[in-house]
Amino acid sequence: MLDIKLEDIKTLFTEEQLQSKIKELAEELNKLYSGEEVYAICVLKGAVMFAMDLVKSLDMPLKIEFIRLSSYGTGRNTTGKVNAVDISLPDLNDKNVLIIEDIIDTGLTAKFLMDFIACNFKTKSTKFCSLLDKKISRKTEIEPDYYGFHVDDKFVVGYGLDYEGYYRNLKFIGYVE
Repeated sequence: MLDIKLEDIKTLFTEEQLQSKIKELAEELNKLYSGEEVYAICVLKGAVMFAMDLVKSLDMPLKIEFIRLSSYGTGRNTTGKVNAVDISLPDLNDKNVLIIEDIIDTGLTAKFLMDFIACNFKTKSTKFCSLLDKKISRKTEIEPDYYGFHVDDKFVVGYGLDYEGYYRNLKFIGYVE
């Protein structure tokens, strides 16, 4: 039985706030890449909604890749270990790489992925874009190049973020006390 009910979820960022911030991020990325080819890497499953809305507003030649990493088991806390479920990527040598993630909290997943790319490829550039930045939980020295919103010590769900697989389909990001 699910111990978080829909009525327990309070709105943190509305659908309108999310879409407005995504447009702002896309404008920054369009200026950065200015027509250059980009490989966008979406970290599944949480970032899929953010990534799809973001890439729709990007104006450069773009290829989208998907990888699956996780540092959460069941419940609300990270396991502290990154599980590379599927990390097969094309040749990224001499390519502009944009990693798209839903949230950076401990930073373990972000660091793992940045280190993996740095060890396996000599990219033209590698940038990290996260919808949410939860600095209060950081366990590594890593910062996103681009982010949408700071969040404090709240457990967040919705718009791709889940609780035991549920609530990804919410059009907003909510939190639970």
